[in-house]
Amino acid sequence: MRVIHTKEIIRNIRDMCIEANYTLSEDMTEALAAGVQVENSSLGKNILRQLQENLEIAEKEGIPICQDTGMTVVYAQVGQEVVIEGGSLTEAIHEGVRQGYVDGFLRKSVVEDPIERKNTQDNTPAIIHYEIVPGREIVLTVAPKGAGSENVSRLVMLKPADGLEGVKQVILDTVREAGPNACPPVVVGVGIGGNFEKCAEMAKQALTRELYEESPIPYVRELEAEMLEKINEMGIGPAGLGGSVTALAVNIETYPTHIASLPVAVNLCCHVNRHVRRVL
Repeated sequence: MRVIHTKEIIRNIRDMCIEANYTLSEDMTEALAAGVQVENSSLGKNILRQLQENLEIAEKEGIPICQDTGMTVVYAQVGQEVVIEGGSLTEAIHEGVRQGYVDGFLRKSVVEDPIERKNTQDNTPAIIHYEIVPGREIVLTVAPKGAGSENVSRLVMLKPADGLEGVKQVILDTVREAGPNACPPVVVGVGIGGNFEKCAEMAKQALTRELYEESPIPYVRELEAEMLEKINEMGIGPAGLGGSVTALAVNIETYPTHIASLPVAVNLCCHVNRHVRRVL
C-alpha cells in the first residue's frame, strides 16, 4: 500500500486551479494557432489573434484567461493500493479549490443554493467524479467550466430508431442554436449511450481529452471528423461574427446502453477549454 496525505492533495488541487485559469493547455493553444491559418474571414482571423494575445497577457501577468473562472470540476482516479491519511479525500479537494480561488484571486462564482443564490465566497463546493482504478497513484484532473457555454449544452433521450442520423442532428442543432452564446470557437464534447446521467458525464469528460487524441472506435473517429466539418460550415465563426472556425474539435465518448434507449448529451465549451492533469 502507498500512503498519500491530504496535505499533498490540497496543495496540488490549489495549484491546479490557479494554473488552469492562468494558462491554457498546449493542445488548445496549438488548435487556436491552427485556426488562425485556416480561418477564411479577415475579421475571424483578427478575433483569433486577439484570443492568442489574451492568452499571452494572462500567462505573463498572472491573471485569469477569462473573467468567468468557472465552477470547478475535478476528476479523481484513485488507485486501489492508495491509503489517504489526514482526513477526507473529498474535503481535501474542496479545501484545495478554496485555497486556489482565494490565493489566485479568481472570481468566486458558486452559490450555495440554486434558488436563494447566496455566494459561498470561495468557489466551493467543487463537482467531483471518482473512479477506483488499479495501482498506487492518484490521477487528478481539474477542469473549471464557465456558465456561458454550459448554459447552451443539452441532453436528449433519443429512441434507438433515431440511430446515428438522430445523434448527428442533436449535435448540429445544439451548436447552431447556441450560436455566439457559447463564445466560439468551441470544443464540442459528446456522450452517446449509458443512461440519463452517464451520457452527460461522458460529454463533460470528453472536453478534457487531448484534441488530437483519436478515438479507438472507427465510426466514432469518422463521426468526429464529419461533425467538425459540418459545424465549421455553419458560418458562425469566431465570437459568432462569421467565419470558418466555429469549432476547434469534436470529442465523442460512448458507453453501452439499454435496448430501449439512445441517450445523447452535448456539452459545449468556449475556446477557454481549461483542464490540468497531475499524477500523485
